[in-house]
Amino acid sequence: MYERELKETARALVAPHKGILAADESVGTIGKRFAKLGVASTAETHRTYRDMLFTTPGVEEFISGVILYDETIRQESLGGTLFPRLLAEKAVIPGIKVDTGTVELALHPGEKVTQGLDGLRERLAEYRSLGARFTKWRAVITIGAGIPSRACVSANAQALARYAALAQEAGLVPIVEPEVLMDGDHDQEWCELVTLGVLRSVFNELARQGVLLEGMLLKPSMTISGKSCPRQAGVQDVAEATVRTLRRTVPAAVPGIVFLSGGQSSELATAHLNAMNKLGPHPWELSYSYGRALQEPALTIWHGEQANVAAAQAAFYHRSECNSVARSGSYSPELERG
Repeated sequence: MYERELKETARALVAPHKGILAADESVGTIGKRFAKLGVASTAETHRTYRDMLFTTPGVEEFISGVILYDETIRQESLGGTLFPRLLAEKAVIPGIKVDTGTVELALHPGEKVTQGLDGLRERLAEYRSLGARFTKWRAVITIGAGIPSRACVSANAQALARYAALAQEAGLVPIVEPEVLMDGDHDQEWCELVTLGVLRSVFNELARQGVLLEGMLLKPSMTISGKSCPRQAGVQDVAEATVRTLRRTVPAAVPGIVFLSGGQSSELATAHLNAMNKLGPHPWELSYSYGRALQEPALTIWHGEQANVAAAQAAFYHRSECNSVARSGSYSPELERG
């Protein structure tokens, strides 16, 4: 196995003051975001948008890796360089989303399981040949009346572990993403209990599959109140509950935890990351793997117009810088005013 390479790549992805850009939106997801702005959703507009992000001057100071989508890993930048090579030349590690989305879990209404294990070994070999050095697989856990069920948690934990083992076999660092959705009216306490159960199940399955903990990363959701809950937990409460949950479930051998933003605003996701790092030191690096929370200001400014590229890149650079500062626990709202 590629043990040394896996360890080195995992550590590089959570290097101090850096985080991961999740630019792995599916064609459908990026199409919805473009539609809100009246931008046509085509392979070419996707390419142009991601080129804007990846070529932002100096952003490699804050971004350690980028998760790509299947379409993107095969595309060239506007300058004619394949995106994985463009990123590698900036000392940014290319990664790839390898799951194929969620489907309804049989006999369990309202719950989903992630697909993509069929043919994964062959796809991983191809992605490595295209320049990827890490991967991501997302599972979704919904909180609701009587759910999540043990069947749902178990099915997704098993799939995550089998994916992680296959990724490491191929020499690719697996990012394991069990997302407890923030949709619903549940309170923070219930979210914490569910997240504890999910993470315990995931790490039990990872152990059964023989996954090298030092050569993987965890991408969890934060322990927050449901979006519809009338009592929203504050920033400090979220930080304390999330760290407490992680300390009870995540082995110290895991080099880093890269949070997803899960629909939080850019500023709130940064504030939560900062508050958690202020509670350190921790046995693992606490970093981020944000999609919308890094991209949204830049996407809104860009609006599909070449004339807006410089301003959009400035917004993306600023968001990345704010999260870099949050990695050290030194962020303050004043920084938002730049």
